[in-house]
Order: sequence, then C-alpha cells, then structure tokens
Amino acid sequence: MFTGIVQEIGEIKECNKTSSGKTIEVLATNSFTENLKKGASVSVNGVCLTAVSSSNGTMVFDVIKETLRITNLDDIQVGNMVNLERSLRYGDEVGGHILSGHVSCKAKSRLLQNDGEIELRIECPKEWLDFILLKGYVAINGASLTVAKKEKNSFSVFLIPETLSATNLSGLVEDSFLNIEVDQSTYSSVKVQRD
Repeated sequence: MFTGIVQEIGEIKECNKTSSGKTIEVLATNSFTENLKKGASVSVNGVCLTAVSSSNGTMVFDVIKETLRITNLDDIQVGNMVNLERSLRYGDEVGGHILSGHVSCKAKSRLLQNDGEIELRIECPKEWLDFILLKGYVAINGASLTVAKKEKNSFSVFLIPETLSATNLSGLVEDSFLNIEVDQSTYSSVKVQRD
C-alpha cells in the first residue's frame, strides 16, 4: 500500500528487455534505498514493483509483460525520471489517499497554462472515466491529486508548485502517457451501484 505522496524522483539507469518483459535499474538516493530488502514493494510511477535487489542508491525491478501493456513503464528509457514511493508502514502519516499501486490504465496528457494556473488534462479511456469523480481522488504517476474538472472524454487536475517540484509531472511533453489509478473506494461504490 502507498499514500500517493511521492518521496523522491529517481532516474532510469538501465532498461533491458527480457523474455518475460523488462528489467529496470533505478537510481535514487542512499537514504531512499536504506534497509530496502529484496522483495520489498516500491511504487515506480505509481506501479507497485518488487525489488529484486538494491544497494547504494540503486534498485533493480523485473517488469512483466502484463504490467508493460497497462502502464507507461513500456515507454521508459535510460535517463527518464520516475516518481518513487516506498510502501506504507503501520503508523505512517497518510498525506494523500490509500493506493494499491495497481494501475487502472495509462492515458494521454497535456499541460495547459492559463492565468497563472497549471492544468493537467488527461484523456482517460471511457471504461475508467466513469470511476473518476469531481473533487474525488486520483493517482497520476503515483501522485495523489484531486479531480478539478471532468468532461466527456477527459478530466483535469491543477498542479501547485510543490507538486511540480516533487514529481516528474513538470517534465511532461505533449501527449505523454501517464499511469492512472482510480480511487478504490470510488471504484467500489460506483460498481456496487451499477450491479
């Protein structure tokens, strides 16, 4: 479990295809990887991955083909920056909202600037857009954010300077694909109402 409060921005050091998907090596600070045991869960761009190994500020993860199909980890390359969060421990402060790290979909995005505001607009697939509620929570590349607008084929969040400096969202280019995890409580309640 995670909270959607990005703890660090890491850099992809290596990215190699394997028969089962990809192996990625991520550079972080020594303090981030301190006491990170083999088998521990780490959120990488919002995707819950299992550490194969870690030492001195580097972590290695295996990413299977199913994860690559659903997430933007299929597109990452050496030098790309990724949002990182270690798993929630009992007693930790929950600054965002509870996340599983099980990404719902990846979606195209655009950063729009207007009147000093920075809007991140996401073109979300219809099957997931129904579970995005105005003023509800959503995780974007692992960052917990509040839905500010919802339209027929998209939703938007507004980004404050702190979010831009603490995440990789400031480095987006036109039509970047972002990992979206809908709020599980919203998903469950809407699904129950439909059933």
